[in-house]
Amino acid sequence: QVPVVESGGGSVEAGESLRLSCTIRRDLPFRMYNMGWFREAPGTGREMVACIKENGGRKIYGDSMKGRATISKDNTKKTLYLQMNNLKPEDTAVYYCAADLLLGVSDDSCEGHGSSHWGRGTQVTVAS
Repeated sequence: QVPVVESGGGSVEAGESLRLSCTIRRDLPFRMYNMGWFREAPGTGREMVACIKENGGRKIYGDSMKGRATISKDNTKKTLYLQMNNLKPEDTAVYYCAADLLLGVSDDSCEGHGSSHWGRGTQVTVAS
């Protein structure tokens, strides 16, 4: 069973909104994980969009969607969300959910490591 599954991607017009969702395999400790969203556009590397501490007490946003994206984590429903508003064509990418991330202590870094769990991604396409 795939450890991480994203949903909610699709094709929208510029200015519209989308909400991505992410669930993880039942045997994994969702409540204990720092989690996040990353994206990758054709010809570019993977970019951090937003990350959240396991209890939701800290959120980190990448520059590209700061002010337009909101990450949230529902430990009861075991679901991670990414609300994206005012989407732009440059937001077109495959969006990946990840669990068990490292959040920087003295900076706003958010990174995976060898034991992190990654989804297969969901495509978001924004037309101008």
